[in-house]
Amino acid sequence: MALDPLFLATAIEGALSAGRIHRSYFRTNLVVDKKGPIDLVTAADLETERMFRGLIAGRFPSHVVLGEETPAGVAAESGGHRWIIDPVDGTTNFAHGLALFCVSIALEVDGRVELGVVYDPMAEELFTAERGVGAWLNGEPLHVSTRSALVDGLLCTGFPYSVRDRPTKLEAFSAFLRAARGVRRLGSAALDLCYVAAGRLDGFWEIRLHPWDFAAGLLV
Repeated sequence: MALDPLFLATAIEGALSAGRIHRSYFRTNLVVDKKGPIDLVTAADLETERMFRGLIAGRFPSHVVLGEETPAGVAAESGGHRWIIDPVDGTTNFAHGLALFCVSIALEVDGRVELGVVYDPMAEELFTAERGVGAWLNGEPLHVSTRSALVDGLLCTGFPYSVRDRPTKLEAFSAFLRAARGVRRLGSAALDLCYVAAGRLDGFWEIRLHPWDFAAGLLV
């Protein structure tokens, strides 16, 4: 399916605008609230999602937006054109002044993700993908690693916020740690997936992710 070129242009525009918001808040006296004991939300998350919702509403009024900070039941239905955004993927890193976070934007058409954009504003790395066309980093084609043996691989994972209540989920981590060259936990599923696409990581796994965590990165 050929997509309107304006869709990708809009996703890139939104991602770059998000990056400017991120940089304006990063390592400042940031207001941090809690959605759970260790699940954070910041003013940057909220402002970024408001910006993107406004962009889509003005350009594509019939489209809906599903965002991490979306109130329950608001524009979350699938079908038609649905934009999926994580305004700051890696909020804990962001809130602690660790420069490893991004914005993740995907467009789903009739239930299938057709394009994805992930932007790391601190590294100035823009990952883009279109289904059936390809994936790129700052305009250069991406290629996954050619390593075939797990013992030679560098893997990455993340843990759900409920890990404190379900410590058995660490069993896979322990098994991979023994079998692979190394295992990392970077704190941003979207970047983890993009790093696999770029060959920096050889594999990634994580449980209990939400659509905004992986929609764009998985397509990349």
